[in-house]
Amino acid sequence: MGARAARQVRRAPGAPMREALRTCPICDAVCGLSMTLDDGGRVLSVRGDADDPFSGGYVCPKGASLGKLDEDPDRLRNPMVRTGDEWREVSWDEAFQAVERGLTGVIERHGRDAVAAYFGNPTFHTMGGIFYRGPLAEALGTTNLYSASSIDQIPKHVAVGLMFGNSLAISVPDLDRTDMLLVIGANPAESHGSLCAAPDFPGRLRALRERGGRLVVVDPRRTRTARVADEHHFIRPSTDAYLLFAIVHTLLEEDLTSIRCDVSGLAELREMASAFSPEAVSPVCGIPVEDIVRLAWQLATAESAAVYTRVGTCTSDFGTVTQWLVDVVNVLTGNLDRPGGVMFTRPATLEVPWGPKPFEYGRWRSRVRGLPEVLGEFPVGTLADEIETPGEGQVRALVTVAGNLVLSAPDGPRLGRALDDLDFMVCVDPYLNETTRLADVILPPPRMLQMPHYDLLLLMVTVRNYTRFSPAVLPLEPDQLSEADILAKLALIASGQGAQADPRAFDEQLLAGLLGAGVQIPGSPFEGLDVATARAKLEGDSGPELMLDALLRLGPYGLSLADLRANPHGIDLGALEPRLEEIVCTDDGRVRLAPAELAEEVGRLRGLLDGPRPDTLLIGRRQLRSNNSWLHNVPSLVGGSNRCTLHVHPADVERLGLGERARVRSAVGEVVVPVEPTDAIMPGVVSLPHGWGHEGSAQKVAAENAGANANALTDAAVLDRLSGNAVFNGVPVTVVPAEG
Repeated sequence: MGARAARQVRRAPGAPMREALRTCPICDAVCGLSMTLDDGGRVLSVRGDADDPFSGGYVCPKGASLGKLDEDPDRLRNPMVRTGDEWREVSWDEAFQAVERGLTGVIERHGRDAVAAYFGNPTFHTMGGIFYRGPLAEALGTTNLYSASSIDQIPKHVAVGLMFGNSLAISVPDLDRTDMLLVIGANPAESHGSLCAAPDFPGRLRALRERGGRLVVVDPRRTRTARVADEHHFIRPSTDAYLLFAIVHTLLEEDLTSIRCDVSGLAELREMASAFSPEAVSPVCGIPVEDIVRLAWQLATAESAAVYTRVGTCTSDFGTVTQWLVDVVNVLTGNLDRPGGVMFTRPATLEVPWGPKPFEYGRWRSRVRGLPEVLGEFPVGTLADEIETPGEGQVRALVTVAGNLVLSAPDGPRLGRALDDLDFMVCVDPYLNETTRLADVILPPPRMLQMPHYDLLLLMVTVRNYTRFSPAVLPLEPDQLSEADILAKLALIASGQGAQADPRAFDEQLLAGLLGAGVQIPGSPFEGLDVATARAKLEGDSGPELMLDALLRLGPYGLSLADLRANPHGIDLGALEPRLEEIVCTDDGRVRLAPAELAEEVGRLRGLLDGPRPDTLLIGRRQLRSNNSWLHNVPSLVGGSNRCTLHVHPADVERLGLGERARVRSAVGEVVVPVEPTDAIMPGVVSLPHGWGHEGSAQKVAAENAGANANALTDAAVLDRLSGNAVFNGVPVTVVPAEG
């Protein structure tokens, strides 16, 4: 740990304390934190790190509660094994022996495809999760792989893969330089950005307006972001693609385009957009014709502009089409890959080589529904099908890492029943929760402050080039295993090497593979060396740290882990710069404006222009002090605005005769939930936050504030047809008084 990160301080009258620096690991904003701990390792206070060049001292309620979350008394400390309905703590050796019996038994009886794995959202935020999830999946040798990506973001990867030939070519708004920002289906004032890392997003939005820029928000709800905007337009859920197509139509018909990059498919795009005039689209999306046209003109004539969309549109029908159209608008207005528009981050670590083979998906398909793989994974919406349907390849065992599927997956209650029917299930998770209670073995990772931290993926989508490493603040206890060691042991068991195999040897195998590629990269610091010599140059106290050091040394800035340790507040690497030519890897090197793979979905979109509309649609909502399902056990984050209520427009409350509670029914289930009348939501739409439903949870605070599981209402059979992403927004529902 750097000297400034570990200096000793004292407060009168005299209990020793120390300060530690840490990147907040909770959401996507990568804020720097400064913590004060007592000599026993208890966190006394958390504040923003004023010396962080990116976050500049900003902290939100979630970050300020990191100590309470980390010290949660309900966190599991020892491995747990279930016999019947009884749980007991066991040693690591006994736990891994139970895993070996369970996994190898299923593999021997049914084959490797009878095992599935699910990787939850927090695996994107830990070094162990990032570096070991791939090797674990490879060791399992199954095609039944799933992750949180098909819950909230896979449409973006498919869209950019088809356009740029690169599934990681995710551009972010150049937030600090843009003159106009159009936000569709995102609430960054509360989420702090998603696939767009920007500490103090609210402050950056204020700065945009203070310098004379314009902020426009399109959302079915008047969100916290909408409340600070110059304009807010209500839009009917799941119709964002119609609005964007109408903007594209206007840009093309009124000769407002200013394309600055090499593209293909412009004529085909014009044909696709021909049916989606503002006049045709307005009755569907609910935005007046004149407002649609004006938005197109504003985007085209602004000095610079950026269109940004996120979870609200990724989790709707036509999610992939919507993500594609966002980048089409950015291309047509000349705002792709230029200052003030949308740009590509240059991270400090080695990036995955983009070429020469363009993006592919659908290389294999799921057994039951024939759904295509994307990035090597199937949609989580079909996991229950694979467990419930007999036959060769039926899933009989499951490995989960940091995922609460019963609350986060579509039709969660059905999936919960399916999980309960498995032959074996092992979960890497710190809690006994709604999903892990169905497991046979739970392997708890250490506390967050006991793990080193580097945001390998999030630092690929920052609005400014930046890097920061956080060493572990607290040591592991003698009877604890690191997350990396837990995942390595699972991989060793899955590959047949057994529960007694040494995870350190596994680390060295991974490192040798990385360095074997690195020594062949022209101009790299390892070029021409043998792997052993390259290995000797690396520094680090663990496998993840050694791999990070290698990736930094192979990266574009020539940094090392020692450099990051010497700069514990982080390193500013400069403003975003144009780099589209490095990113695109289509066959002809051009941006594809009209990928043929989208034609069928565009046809379906066109066919629904005059279709019937449900009376009431359900959407989710972001909450400032909540994050999916795992922050509801922190007392300081529960209550106030962080409640599980149904937002209903007052006119709908009266029309539907609602009282204090409502019964919400969908095609797959129903919930009873308190009603919160508000004109912040448009008529015909109701909103219920995601991640609640903790009835009977072993997490005491969460159980006392259980709320309702919104995913008892979402249908796993309804997925985005191109990507397989779950559809959580625009769900047709019936709302009646609960008393009825």
